[in-house]
Amino acid sequence: MLKNVTRLFTMLSLWVSAVVFASPLGAFATEAAAASPTASADAHVWWFWPLVLLVFCFVLGVIAVLAGVGGGVLYVPLVSGFFPFHIDFVRGAGLMVALAGALAAGPGLLKRNLASLRLALPMALIASACAVVGAMLGLYLSKLDPRYVQTALGATIMGISILLLCSKNSEYPVVTKQDAISHALGIEGLYQDQATGKEFEWKTHRTFTGLLLFVVIGIMAGMFGLGAGWANIPVLNLLMGAPLKVSVATSKFLLSITDTSAAWVYMNQGAVIPLIAIPSIIGLMLGSLVGVRLLAVAKASFIRYMVIGVLFFAGFKALDKGLGLGILG
Repeated sequence: MLKNVTRLFTMLSLWVSAVVFASPLGAFATEAAAASPTASADAHVWWFWPLVLLVFCFVLGVIAVLAGVGGGVLYVPLVSGFFPFHIDFVRGAGLMVALAGALAAGPGLLKRNLASLRLALPMALIASACAVVGAMLGLYLSKLDPRYVQTALGATIMGISILLLCSKNSEYPVVTKQDAISHALGIEGLYQDQATGKEFEWKTHRTFTGLLLFVVIGIMAGMFGLGAGWANIPVLNLLMGAPLKVSVATSKFLLSITDTSAAWVYMNQGAVIPLIAIPSIIGLMLGSLVGVRLLAVAKASFIRYMVIGVLFFAGFKALDKGLGLGILG
């Protein structure tokens, strides 16, 4: 079964790449010009902004690894705030960015028995369905007025920065009694820590509350095009009691399902533009490789607080742009 799931992930990765490359390249120029006055007035050659985006996302990929956050949560607020792209295109590309990272990591996490299918699938069923609803809601609000989405995005990103600042992970949460839902679904397992060589039996509790929270997580992921690892991990680890490494790996696996569902909606509406999505994915992937090498020597705590500050600033800028306050220009 594991080989079949791994093969499915590989095929899905190739499919995503093929669909993105097969999308009409000319749509960017026409749709972006119609949707964004800033883009239509831009006098640069066509490859200028994709090249800048490639470099920008490379730096973003390095920072994301060092800070221990997904690239998607940084990508959408920063790109929508500082690049002349319509927010629908940015959210569509943000989902593809998060999806590409999840698909790249998925097979390895399954082979190492870190990601738990029994833990992931019930959450994925709810989150993916709600992500479709969130994507449709986000596109509908954007048609009414893009400032609605900008305002909601700004408030959400500022909330995420506060959550990251206050959250504390627990490597091995203590679960004294497994609840009925968790027991019925068989959400438990045996986790072997390769660092210590010890084995830990784990189980979950407060499963019903976790399922309800994944409704909210799915809607937010689809509505704003965010990778939801920032929310998945605290729910799985702190609320439900899964070990930290199992929570991180399962969260990454979850993104491949949740983001796929929301991405279909954006692709169907023509909001996935290759000239935005491709440089973003390549830049973040290359940056992640460099970030992994720098992780051993970098001061992670400093990087983490820096990212929280950048997120808060990006959220405030999106809020300022959505409300039309003009504080940041």
